[in-house]
Amino acid sequence: MSKKLIIAIDGYSSTGKSTLARELAINLGYIYVDSGAMYRAVTLDGITKGLISSTKFNDHALISSVRKLKIEFKKSNQGFTNLFIDGNKIDDQIRSINVSRLVSKVAALSEIRSFLVKQQRKIGLNKGIVMDGRDIGTVVFPNADLKIFMTASVEIRAMRRYKELIVTDNNINFEDIIENINSRDYEDSNREHSPLYRAKDAKVLDNSDLSQEKQLIKVMGWINNLEK
Repeated sequence: MSKKLIIAIDGYSSTGKSTLARELAINLGYIYVDSGAMYRAVTLDGITKGLISSTKFNDHALISSVRKLKIEFKKSNQGFTNLFIDGNKIDDQIRSINVSRLVSKVAALSEIRSFLVKQQRKIGLNKGIVMDGRDIGTVVFPNADLKIFMTASVEIRAMRRYKELIVTDNNINFEDIIENINSRDYEDSNREHSPLYRAKDAKVLDNSDLSQEKQLIKVMGWINNLEK
């Protein structure tokens, strides 16, 4: 395309938002920003510092800590974007089940959301970005050039997550993942600040039965139609 766009992708957990967004960014030569990873980074940092756990949640200390946290997205030589906090690459660590259990609670804090939304908007000042998350098309970039809302069945999402986690954790339980996904769906959709919902002008992409290749072809068609 002749002009740079802001592409906002929202949707439920484990629908493949990050995979699609990353492929789009590579195809378009754009910057890819995983906003959900930013909340996971804050969650991981809180766990590492002993501020939050399954039995403890010191939200005041967490909010104070995040204001000093250096969160960066760096593009690799292969075109992929890696996430760093305070200079440490954390892409693998933020996908643990422990982080998954706490991230929705962290993301529900208005102070955390406000801080990270400001960071996300700064990244989008020059356009040419693909950003995915829960409130990108509704809060972060309500005037995005293209908004996509992704969904898929709970069972399919759980299986995708299981296959991702079993590689590094042989003790992972499929039923635990289903429970976690249902819990996150409820928390994300019912939180007080910036709840997850489909923007009125967002295109719905149900990828329960779509391969990654077919998803990419479909969305690239939407993008190409923006110029017509």
